[in-house]
Amino acid sequence: MYEKKLNRLHFISQETATESHEEVIASACAEGVSLVQLRIKNKPIVEVLAIAKRVKLICTQYNATFILNDHVAIAKEVGADGVHIGKSDITPKEARQLLGEHAIVGATANTLEDVLHLNALGVVDYVGLGPYRFTPTKEKLSPILGVEGYQTILKTSYAEGCSLPIYAIGGITPEDIPSLLRIGVYGVAVSGLISHSNSKKSVIEQFKNQLYHYA
Repeated sequence: MYEKKLNRLHFISQETATESHEEVIASACAEGVSLVQLRIKNKPIVEVLAIAKRVKLICTQYNATFILNDHVAIAKEVGADGVHIGKSDITPKEARQLLGEHAIVGATANTLEDVLHLNALGVVDYVGLGPYRFTPTKEKLSPILGVEGYQTILKTSYAEGCSLPIYAIGGITPEDIPSLLRIGVYGVAVSGLISHSNSKKSVIEQFKNQLYHYA
C-alpha cells in the first residue's frame, strides 16, 4: 500500500494566531510538503466543508496528497485523497466502504494492541502511532511512548506480520528521526513545529533531509 503517495513527512495543519489552516497549508506546500492532513477541531460542519474545499484546491495546485481528519463524508464530497480516523471516530471499515479502494485510510494507534487490530482489519493504509513525547497539539493525550515504547511495539507487531507503514507522532523534532527510523518507523507526522515556524522552509528541509538520509 506504499504506492498511495505516502510521503515520509506527514504534515498535520494547525491554525496559528496569524494564519488560517489554508494559509499554513499553502505555505507548507510551497516549501516542499507533499502529504497534508487537515485537522480541524471545534468548528461547525459547514465551516469544515468550506475550509476543506479550499485546501483541496491548494493541494491540487501543489500536487500534494490531501488527507482530512475525521470527516469522511466531507472528504468524499470535496474529493480528498483520503481520511485519518481517530479511535473515537467512524471505523476504518466504514470509511473504506464510503470512500472506496483507491482512497487512503489512516488510523490512530496508541498501543501494540491498536496496531495489531488495525493491521488485521485489512483496510488501513497507514498508522499514526503515538505520542512520542508530550505535545500541546492534542487534548486527552495518551501515555507517552518514547523510543523504547516504539521499539517494543514495532518489534512485536512486525514479528506478528504487520506490514503497515507506521508514522511516529507527538512532539517529533528532526533530531529524533535517526533513532526512530532505525527501529522501523516509516515516517513522522509533524504539526506545531511547522505550523508555528517563521521559517517553514528551513524546518521542512531539516525533516526531509533526516528522513531521506537515514531511510
